[in-house]
Amino acid sequence: MRIGLFTDSYPPFINGVSTSVAMLKKALEKKGHTVYVVTVSNNALKYEIDEENNIIKIPGIPIGIYDYRISRIYPISMINTMKNWHLDVIHSHTEFGIGIFARLFAKQFNIPLVHTYHTLYEDYTHYITHGYFDKSSKKIVEYLTKFYCDKTATELIVPTNKIYKLFKEKYEFEKNIHIIPTGIEVDRFYTENVDKKEVAILRKKLGLTKRDFVILFVGRLAEEKNIEFLLKSQKYFSKNYPNIKLLIVGDGPDKEKYEELSQKNKIDSFTIFNGKAAWEEIPLYYHCANLFATASTTETQGLTVIEAMAAGITPLCIDDESFKGTVVDDLNGRIFKTNKEYENQVIELYKNSDKLAKISNQARIQAEHCSSLNYAERVLEVYKRAIKIKKEQQKNNIINKIVDKIRGE
Repeated sequence: MRIGLFTDSYPPFINGVSTSVAMLKKALEKKGHTVYVVTVSNNALKYEIDEENNIIKIPGIPIGIYDYRISRIYPISMINTMKNWHLDVIHSHTEFGIGIFARLFAKQFNIPLVHTYHTLYEDYTHYITHGYFDKSSKKIVEYLTKFYCDKTATELIVPTNKIYKLFKEKYEFEKNIHIIPTGIEVDRFYTENVDKKEVAILRKKLGLTKRDFVILFVGRLAEEKNIEFLLKSQKYFSKNYPNIKLLIVGDGPDKEKYEELSQKNKIDSFTIFNGKAAWEEIPLYYHCANLFATASTTETQGLTVIEAMAAGITPLCIDDESFKGTVVDDLNGRIFKTNKEYENQVIELYKNSDKLAKISNQARIQAEHCSSLNYAERVLEVYKRAIKIKKEQQKNNIINKIVDKIRGE
């Protein structure tokens, strides 16, 4: 099969979508398929063409939100090159920029379009509106999402039941929705594949001792990730269990705010802000930790939770449906609602190493079901369905044209 992946995010830019698309490309290629990627370039003027890896990067301009860039909607100079790919299916991973181009290109050349909805945009409108016109901006986002997914995509993929309900109950989506949790390259996080000496060197670099019990957060440092929740509990730990440390790996618009907050609350000696980490070094950070924690309620799935589980690290997640398909409370992780519940869970696992080991082992077992190859296999079934539906539509269109012609005569 010849597959085109269209995305606004792709390495070296790192986020959940970027990681997901790169992983899917690799997994599909392992299964013998030819995969092309269309994405955005960091260069505002120049196209970048990587013929060896089948990647085209379209000039993009910054939009002022993180490192995101938006490309021109229809790059005419690339059309003939992409036409010669003879794609069987297009899989878009964004609703804007490259996503609009995917829709136009698919329509022009009659190619089935599969779309994965990765981001709950309603939770991110404040970056554009800054608190003004919040209700109306959410309505606009809802309309655009429904238009892109319902009116243009042949088939829709969502990662969790939480997003499925959003489309079926709130958006009243009529087409097929396939719930396929995004997979990851779980084996790169496995204990046996991580150099213990490198982990020891990193712990020393971070200022961690053998006695320190480490809670890890990996992700963007922004309001929607609810990091203040973790910092609030860290104040409690610092007073009662001083060797429980919070390690925060990532960057974002609120990094300085959180650093100032930790200083204000006198927990800066118990909280480590690492900043961004290189993609290849991320597994080392998980193996520096005893627990992984997230209080975000804006995730569509939470890939970092799966990464932690693959590393054999017990995840503690806030009570949100995006995590419930992966984390089963008290079996392979813990689910909390309040700071007090979270604190009690941390202390229990801190004091009970046997229980921590048992849950961590179950976490690793669960992660093995989330491999990139399993994910690719399920996505391929959606591609096949989209191709079949498109052929049926084309056949029906031909029949209708013949019937109309006969009637006209």
